[in-house]
Amino acid sequence: QVQLVESGGGLVQAGGSLRLSCAASGRTFSTGAMAWFRQAPGKEREFVAAITWSGGSTVSTDSVEGRFTISRDNAKNTVYLQMISLKPEDTAVYYCAASTTLVSRSRAPYKYWGQGTQVTVSS
Repeated sequence: QVQLVESGGGLVQAGGSLRLSCAASGRTFSTGAMAWFRQAPGKEREFVAAITWSGGSTVSTDSVEGRFTISRDNAKNTVYLQMISLKPEDTAVYYCAASTTLVSRSRAPYKYWGQGTQVTVSS
């Protein structure tokens, strides 16, 4: 089993920045991809960004391209999501997810999920 705990969420004004962290414990997560998803009220959970085991390759959804950066530190068992130029439409609960396989934009390969951290962007 792998436990994931997100932190770093909060309330920020439009144009501001936040950095989310996801700390993993239990079985090592370093053999698979990690990702961030988000879910706004009344909407489906959607893919935000993902990173390979090595950290050498990342993918992100078009709406956050150029504003959000995913990274990981395997020595610390932690994955990050640096968010800049935040917009009110980025308001959501952000979830960290871990896979034992390759990067995917789909939820299916991600076996482990955190409880989420709230990000609220005011206009």
